[in-house]
Amino acid sequence: MLEDCPGSGKGRSDIHSPATQAKAAQPPAAAAATLAEAFRLTAAERADEVAIRTKGDEFAISWGELRERVDALAGGLAGLGLARGETVALMLSNRPEFHLCDLAAMMLGAAPFSIYTTYTPEQIAYIVGDAGARILICEQQYLPRVLEARERLPELEHVIVVDGDAPERTIALADLEGSNPAFDVEASIARIQPRDLLTLIYTSGTTGPPKGVQLVHRNLLAAVEGLDELISFPRDGRVISWLPAAHVAERNAHHYLPIVFGLQITCCDDPRQVLSYLPEVRPSWFFAVPRIWEKLKAGLETMIAGQPLEQRERTHAALEASLRKVRLEQRGEQVPDELARTVAEADSEIFAGWRAMLGLDQVEAINVGAAPTPVEVLEFFHAIGLPLAELWGMSETCGAGTVNPAAKIKIGTVGPPAPGVQVKLGDDGEVLVKSEVVTHGYRNLPDKTKEAFTDDGWFRTGDVGTFDKDGYLRIVDRKKELIISAAGKNMSPANIEAAVKSASPLIAQACCIGDRRPYNTALIVLDADFAPAWAAQNGVASSSLEQLARDDRVRTAVQQGVDAANATLARVEQIKKFTIVEGDWLPGGDELTPTMKLKRRPIAEKYAAQIDAMYS
Repeated sequence: MLEDCPGSGKGRSDIHSPATQAKAAQPPAAAAATLAEAFRLTAAERADEVAIRTKGDEFAISWGELRERVDALAGGLAGLGLARGETVALMLSNRPEFHLCDLAAMMLGAAPFSIYTTYTPEQIAYIVGDAGARILICEQQYLPRVLEARERLPELEHVIVVDGDAPERTIALADLEGSNPAFDVEASIARIQPRDLLTLIYTSGTTGPPKGVQLVHRNLLAAVEGLDELISFPRDGRVISWLPAAHVAERNAHHYLPIVFGLQITCCDDPRQVLSYLPEVRPSWFFAVPRIWEKLKAGLETMIAGQPLEQRERTHAALEASLRKVRLEQRGEQVPDELARTVAEADSEIFAGWRAMLGLDQVEAINVGAAPTPVEVLEFFHAIGLPLAELWGMSETCGAGTVNPAAKIKIGTVGPPAPGVQVKLGDDGEVLVKSEVVTHGYRNLPDKTKEAFTDDGWFRTGDVGTFDKDGYLRIVDRKKELIISAAGKNMSPANIEAAVKSASPLIAQACCIGDRRPYNTALIVLDADFAPAWAAQNGVASSSLEQLARDDRVRTAVQQGVDAANATLARVEQIKKFTIVEGDWLPGGDELTPTMKLKRRPIAEKYAAQIDAMYS
């Protein structure tokens, strides 16, 4: 039996899919049958407009110039034997060459896919071997690991280097580009079909070896069509490319979407610097994981704390008033006229300046996803005039699934199903999806593919959720990650962790432990940016995370944060003991995937002694 989704209409009680909205004028590329065709249409329509740039315009290329370089490189790759249906591995940071190389392979009907730049030689070898790639394109800084992996890859024929001189047994991109001028790119594009493989997205491997999610051209174009109904991108729309290209969110938001809508891409090759790019780029759309928004909030609160007393009190009063207005609106209650005027004045005098300072004063939409976002963070940004909206999706659904529409954001939910996406719940609460955005399966894993779908074709997401009366979805947690205490209580570790992280800017990561245990504990990691600054302000001589983790004053401050989080949690969910981990957890390391998801099993093994001590 399937749980009915409220508000879905008579005769379709188990499905929710929003009505098609009136659409704004579309760019010509929106009608394309493939992403390759979409690129040609956009490049023709916007030939003289900047397509890709770097900060300060150190590098800039127009759509017309990009097409010429793409064609020149496509010919070179064809000369190496790359053909329709084959795969090409890319191990590149967020730099213009990523877009150039990906598009060139796309013009041949090949499927370029990205490798996380933190991967070891063993991981590189596994993914390249699984994909069956004969060509790998990388940059110098990753070449030693690539060459080590190559020793295990007899089928890998060519390694292409995008920067600098090419060592022995490799090819320089500059030498390949333009080496086959007679190649007919247009004829190649004409052979590409909507159901041809576009890319592979390898899952981050939190529970086992990565699986290659196969996405075809039609999958991504369906996802783009759905987003087009929710966001009206301006003619001069801008995005920042900063997430790992191996993640579906980066490919969608900062590669495929710009291809269709002609958005200008600014490459940020160091994700830690992305916030410094905002004031220069002033993006039209900005998507970030919760930690980025938490850091922005903490930064603004630190700025407020440094204001003179009278100004600080005025700022706090303005925030409190705006938060009251946000909460009334969320409950569907009337906002008193006096409160509305107070908030309007605060917006004009304070919050508008903050938005301009952050570089978020020209956004059409701002979104957060990939992990639960604390309600306090969402409310804060709504209060300062930045309606941050949660969305939900996964690699297998092209990152598309549900999204809060800008006109009616419900804080604490991930929104209703996106246009073209149907969602329902299984009898155990698992979220099931059916849509053209859904993958056709995993590469080389027919058994895993079969397991991923119900007999009637619904994709099993592995997430557990609930619908509210308006058909908005709330994600509880991953089905396999739910904690069941020794007393039999089901809990979401992700929601507990979000509460702990939001309670103190000192806390960067929290891993809740409690499955089959008498109470919950947590491993806590200090924030590498905030903790040293906090130490300096509070007279703590230590500055390294290792030293700070052992400092009693730091522990006291973290305890205050944990106590504040516990006050928001049910008694059974509360953290009874915690251990501050010495050092940091980095994306792609032992504890975090490249997309900053917790590797729960490896964490439990690595920190077994510390965990056991909390239960002794």
